[in-house]
Amino acid sequence: MTDGAPTDILRVDLSSGTVEREAIPERWLTEYVGGKGLGARYLYDRLEPGTDPLGPDNYLLFTLGPLSGLLPGKPQFAAITRSPLTGTFLDSYSGGTFASSLVGALDGALGVAITGQADEPVALELEDGAATLSAATDLWGRDVVETCDAFEGTVACVGPAGENRVRYATIASDGGDHHAGRGGAGAVMGAKRLKAVVARGSPPEPSAAVAALRDEYERRYREHDVGRWHAASATLETVDFADEVGVLSTRGWQEGSFDGAADIGIDAVRDAAVEREADETSEIPGGFRVETETGASVPRGATPMSLGAGLGIGDFDAVAALGQVCDRLGIDVISAGNAVAWTVRAVEDGVVDAPNSLGSTPDFGDEAAARDLIEAIARREGTVPDALGDGVEAAADRLGGTDLVPTIKSMELPAYDPRGSPTTALAYATSDRGACHRRSLPAETEVFEGDSWDDTDRVRLVIREQTITSVLWSLIADDFAGAVLEDDLGAEWLSTVDATAPTDPAELLRVGERTWTLTRLFNVREGFDATDETLPSVFERPLPGGPSIETDWFDGLRSRYYAARGWSDAGIPTRDLLDRLDLLDVVDEETPIARDSAVCRSD
Repeated sequence: MTDGAPTDILRVDLSSGTVEREAIPERWLTEYVGGKGLGARYLYDRLEPGTDPLGPDNYLLFTLGPLSGLLPGKPQFAAITRSPLTGTFLDSYSGGTFASSLVGALDGALGVAITGQADEPVALELEDGAATLSAATDLWGRDVVETCDAFEGTVACVGPAGENRVRYATIASDGGDHHAGRGGAGAVMGAKRLKAVVARGSPPEPSAAVAALRDEYERRYREHDVGRWHAASATLETVDFADEVGVLSTRGWQEGSFDGAADIGIDAVRDAAVEREADETSEIPGGFRVETETGASVPRGATPMSLGAGLGIGDFDAVAALGQVCDRLGIDVISAGNAVAWTVRAVEDGVVDAPNSLGSTPDFGDEAAARDLIEAIARREGTVPDALGDGVEAAADRLGGTDLVPTIKSMELPAYDPRGSPTTALAYATSDRGACHRRSLPAETEVFEGDSWDDTDRVRLVIREQTITSVLWSLIADDFAGAVLEDDLGAEWLSTVDATAPTDPAELLRVGERTWTLTRLFNVREGFDATDETLPSVFERPLPGGPSIETDWFDGLRSRYYAARGWSDAGIPTRDLLDRLDLLDVVDEETPIARDSAVCRSD
């Protein structure tokens, strides 16, 4: 494979066992580039409104970008589908060796689109641009590590959580070191009885011009603030930061700081680490690898935040071991931590009895009980664990306790408490896949600069970050090395590679806005509007000695955001906006659009 940008996609129908290769419309490549944008356009075009996320008609796409395998840092792939947790558009990202091999294995294709449902568990094997299906019945029930070890080549797979359709199951790769984590793409994969995707291939050999460009951008990254920060601490310093400024969700959202933060923060990680994930000479050394009783793991910032502070567990070894349990089961650590926290609080408040099938009653600070509950959730063993397998909101609707742990669009929140950073509440509420810190995370900027902000500044920051990440995830740049692309949004790279994507930064910014608007249209078509973006009642209650968020103020901030986006008061894109972004021909009679503040059908 050479520098020339791929222009095809593989289509796999698991029901019929057929594989086809089709050309991607050139206009889609120009207007959406790849990755998130292309996946959004494909999903909007092919998926019927109201499709059951866990039914055979849902699509699961693995997509790449036109620069995959060429950019600095680790290649990543996007898993794109309709979320079984939220019902929204879902894009989830993962890096590592599987993503790197996928670039070569697809050999000229920008991704693979999977639909249907196999009669028995199967593996999809990708090599030299071709796809074949093989039996995987003997792997059903195996954990992530065992499944990855069963194949020659690199593997993305589901563990027991995905097989049992836990709605926040992950797609795990590299033996559980990496996960396409939030929103339940693993449940979609498990529902299709697709146990594993195996990729055999090597990244493209860069031209001299691309190799020189890569060297230059690696130098820029090493000298960038993000590069220095990541080399020093990866994402694990976020625990110390969030605790220091009072935005670290603790003991089920009851406090904003944790008295055991130092014992699970960056210093504790450095003491426990046996190596960095990548070689020390790499421009991105990766996470810290630690050893636990259950094996090696690479905890990310979400692990000590959601499974440590969130559960009142102040022992790093215990937190790392709990994270390893989640990794092997293939279950999202953020949602899992919130599920355990909800259970502890629900038992304390008398909402539910102690979950049956467990050896002990979960309590804050009890790693063993948390582990037992997470394992029961992954296997749906017992009434409470089974209910929690559908998410905290679904469990609360079924059992009670709806105001104990916050969710937005049915997704459990990351551990940054917006009561200490109210702009973060806006970012969570307006995220296209449900409460998420990966589209916009204004907490750090707000802590240091927020005293001088007004609501216009808050709205402007969230929109800017959401739009830029939509561009970078259409290129599928490395989470951290992508920081050095923000000045021109990859235009210099795209002009060096033979691609159909635009090479003007202003037009690339429009790609980001178009992509964000299209995911909004997808969600609107599925019935979402402003009523799904309200403030969880948890945040109306102040933190101990700290702030709360006023609902009326938040509603006004959200209205400002809608107006700035060109959406109606109901959060629906207007005809004028769709016309400006060349999206009018995308909407159909099933999609409401707005003319001013009134909602109308596309006809």
